[in-house]
Amino acid sequence: MKKITVAIVDDHKLIREMWTMLFASKDKIEVIVETGELEESIELIRVKKPDIILLDINFPKGSGLDVMPRLKEISPLSKIIVITMHNQPAYVKKMMRLGAKAYITKDASNDEMFKAIDVVMKGGIYLCKEISESLAKKVSGTGAQKQDVKELSIREIDVVKLIKDGFSSKAISEQLKISIRTVELHRHNILKKLNSKNTVSLINYINTTDLSFN
Repeated sequence: MKKITVAIVDDHKLIREMWTMLFASKDKIEVIVETGELEESIELIRVKKPDIILLDINFPKGSGLDVMPRLKEISPLSKIIVITMHNQPAYVKKMMRLGAKAYITKDASNDEMFKAIDVVMKGGIYLCKEISESLAKKVSGTGAQKQDVKELSIREIDVVKLIKDGFSSKAISEQLKISIRTVELHRHNILKKLNSKNTVSLINYINTTDLSFN
């Protein structure tokens, strides 16, 4: 029986080792790529062409968002499963639009990991229980997050996080490696989307609203 080949791309060595040990318990799954570097992952996947790519979003030198188009180009038959701490709808929608076949948070169970692999190998799409329940609550209006918050883009979410931590526009520009003018544009759009009149009201809104950023 042909084994399902897997590439693990995550910057945390302990997590990579944990997943490798997890898959070693399954006869039908084989880890053939394991790396914490995005550029290295591109070269390895170009050669190995795994059936499944387990991809994190956040890396010290880049983002899984940036490499997804390249991974799809060099190994179009590989199915990408995003595994991350992020549970915001903006991340889910962005990754699925870029071609991810499954989205799993790192709080998901081992059983969900195996289920996701099974579903995507059969041509399906899989969202873990945490994401499915979160989206259902937002659709029904019972979620704690206000309706307008989900309109924020991924970059705007990054800016809001830093505003919440007390970063100035200059500090935000340095942290995100974008111009101060771009930061100010993001702040303007955030104020508009969150119906805040100024930065003071925005900070008050952030501090009194559960935005699920932690």
